[in-house]
Amino acid sequence: MATQVLIVGAGPTGLVLAIALARRGVVVRIVDHNSGPGQASRAMAVHARTLEFYRQLGFADAVINQGIPIESIHLREHGQDVGQLPLKDIGAGLSPYPFVLAFPQDDHERLLVAQLQAEGVQVEWNTELESFTQDEWGVRAVLQHEGDRIACSSAYLCGCDGARSRVRDALQLTFTGGTYDHLYYVADVHTAGPPNHDLVAHLAAHSFALMLPVRSRGMKRLIGILPPDAPPDPDFEAVRPTLEPLLGISVEQVNWFSTYRVHHRVAARFRVGRCFIAGDAAHIHSPAGGQGMNTGIGDAINLAWKLAHVLQDRADAALLDTYEAERIVFARKLVATTDRAFQMMVSQGAGGQLLREWLLPHLFPVLSGFGAARRTLFKTLSQIMIHYPDSPLSGGRAGDIIGGDRLPWVADNFRPLQSLDWQLHVYGQATPQLTAAAQALHLPLHAWPWTEAAGHTGLLEDAAYLVRPDMHVALALPRQETDALQALVARFQLRFSSDS
Repeated sequence: MATQVLIVGAGPTGLVLAIALARRGVVVRIVDHNSGPGQASRAMAVHARTLEFYRQLGFADAVINQGIPIESIHLREHGQDVGQLPLKDIGAGLSPYPFVLAFPQDDHERLLVAQLQAEGVQVEWNTELESFTQDEWGVRAVLQHEGDRIACSSAYLCGCDGARSRVRDALQLTFTGGTYDHLYYVADVHTAGPPNHDLVAHLAAHSFALMLPVRSRGMKRLIGILPPDAPPDPDFEAVRPTLEPLLGISVEQVNWFSTYRVHHRVAARFRVGRCFIAGDAAHIHSPAGGQGMNTGIGDAINLAWKLAHVLQDRADAALLDTYEAERIVFARKLVATTDRAFQMMVSQGAGGQLLREWLLPHLFPVLSGFGAARRTLFKTLSQIMIHYPDSPLSGGRAGDIIGGDRLPWVADNFRPLQSLDWQLHVYGQATPQLTAAAQALHLPLHAWPWTEAAGHTGLLEDAAYLVRPDMHVALALPRQETDALQALVARFQLRFSSDS
């Protein structure tokens, strides 16, 4: 069959996009100029929202089995432990995955490549995008593979090709922001002493260093800022003298070492005609909170179902406009907040010193014993608070849930979401009118008995929630109003699948 979506870039964003499209029956082609999955990747944190998406796609358990849930954060200053924050089950009751998972991006990519192969799609390595044109009928691209030029026609093109995106450049999209002054390093090392499941963080003026466990190789992942006196072409020995005492470790073996620059930028647009950008091609972040890779995966999940709907004549093409409307707002906010947080943590001024030497050491013990604060921290880091209240797809309020919110997790209510399709949820009794409307629309309706646990999540008894294929609530209907449902269906010409 002819290619429907050409994906440029086989990092986590491009791979998840390809998996989510292929699972929906879309014919995808994915190319990457590299010879295989990344080797010197630096993203380590896999947050709860990403694992929820992976559960929906059927491989969350495989990811968890290869990663390590982080049990606590140890904060160090001047080579001494100054604070500890337990993270084990920090999000209990909020998500089926109430933890932060350490899983290196290179291992992550290899797992995603295998998942994509299981869908019958092979990544075309050593293949790069040379050029493309688009019109109202589709996209025509020229690819290069080992000196050969290959023509590829598709309905849509998605640039998931990183910070130096050729797709973004070809679309002439500005990428405003800046680059941090420091040069960063990432290394896989083996350290002396027993293994641990903790994150160790050292903060100082113009410096930071992190150590996280890597299950697959029994190694530690080190990420940090190179010292100012490092040589022009540094290796691990350039950081060893300062790093080991700061983190309290002794490195016995270095598996690999690489350096990189960190940027904070957001593209002016995420869509031009039939071409989209996602992940690092659209937005790049400081390391604060481990948000960048997870945000790119969120882009992919958001875009995949919309492309599939339009390609399969299940929605009007206007649905595609909601991708940029929803994701660019979050990207701008995230880049601003992570930049401010990171600048504060490494600032040389009095404010940064106060944060590192007094606020954080005193804040960690308070967070440890204050459940509400721990829950807020989890909600923020895990990305379960991402919502789209201003989206054309969002409407209504029922209980504490407004249109655009992530569907709260209650017992087994995430199980039906593996259909990857629209559905109605009622926590209580569905009215005959709603049941009839759902049947007429071929819209699956799931009703659960009302429980106190459902009330604790903010759901309203006997309300109806129209759930999108990406597990966000489109409509929150306090009185099971069918007119609002019919209006949204008409606006986007939605067609539901009775097979869900």
